[in-house]
Amino acid sequence: MKNISVIGAGTMGNGIAHVFAQNGYQVNLIDVSQEALEKAVKTISRNLDRMVAKEKITELQKKITLNNLTTISEIKSGVENAELVIEAATENLDIKLSIFKEIDLHSPKECILSTNTSSISITKIAANTSRADKVIGMHFMNPVPIMKLIEIIKGYSTSTQTLETIMKLSKKIGKSPVEVNDFPGFVANKILIPMINEAIITLHEGVAGVEEIDTVMKLGMAHPMGPLQLADFIGLDVCLAILKVLQQGFGTDKYAPCPLLVNMVTAGKLGVKSGEGFYSWKHKTKELLVSEYFK
Repeated sequence: MKNISVIGAGTMGNGIAHVFAQNGYQVNLIDVSQEALEKAVKTISRNLDRMVAKEKITELQKKITLNNLTTISEIKSGVENAELVIEAATENLDIKLSIFKEIDLHSPKECILSTNTSSISITKIAANTSRADKVIGMHFMNPVPIMKLIEIIKGYSTSTQTLETIMKLSKKIGKSPVEVNDFPGFVANKILIPMINEAIITLHEGVAGVEEIDTVMKLGMAHPMGPLQLADFIGLDVCLAILKVLQQGFGTDKYAPCPLLVNMVTAGKLGVKSGEGFYSWKHKTKELLVSEYFK
C-alpha cells in the first residue's frame, strides 16, 4: 500500500496527511476549499520546521515529506488510484454519508474506505456503500503527528482482512492501534466527552469557576489540560455533536448536554476556532496551542 487519499484539510486531515507523507506514502489531500488546502500545506510545513529545529528530522526529510503530498480539490480524481481513503470531514453523519457515496463510486474496488469519525457508527456509514467489508474506523488523536493512539473501529461487516491490514499499517506509521467495537463514542469519547460535560455542569451549577475546575483536574488528577480548556481546544460544537450521538445512540439522558454548552454553541462561542469559549483565544491560533501543549 503506497497511495493514500485524505479527505478534509482541517486540523485532523492535515495531521493525518502529514504523518503518512512523512512515512513515505504518496498522499492526496482533498478539500473543496483551495484556501483550506493552502492553509493545510503551510501548517504541515511549519510543523516540519519545528521537527527540524528539534533535530527529529533533517531538511532533506522535510523536503521529501512535502514532495509526497499533493493537494486536490475534487474527490473523483483524488481517489481514483487510492489504496486507502481516510475521510476526515466535519463530524456530521449526512456529510459523511455523502462523501462515502462518492468515494465508493470513484475509488478502486479493492480500496479500503476509512473514517476518522470520533463517535459516529461505522456500521451505519458502511451500510451506505457497496463494500461494507472494506469500511473501517481510524480515529486519530489530535495533534496527529504527536499522539500515538489510533482507535481502530470494526463495523458489523468489516472483514478480518481489512482489520488486520489497517492494524499493520497503523504500526508502520509509528502509531499504537487499539481495536475497538462499534458503539457510540467508541472508548475515547464515551469516557472523555461525558467528563467534559460534567465539568460544564459543575460550572453551570456554580460549584466553582472555570480556572478552579481546570486547576483541580490538572493538579489533582494529573491531567495535562483541564476539561474546560480541552473543550475549547476540541471545539464546543464538536463536544455538543458527540454528546448528541451518545444520547441518541444509547437512548438515555445520561449523555444529555448541559444547557450552558448548548447556549454557548448557539451563541457562536466555540472555543479556539471562534476566538472565545470558556477562555479567550483571540491572540492564539490552534497551531500555536499545539506547539505550546505538546512540545
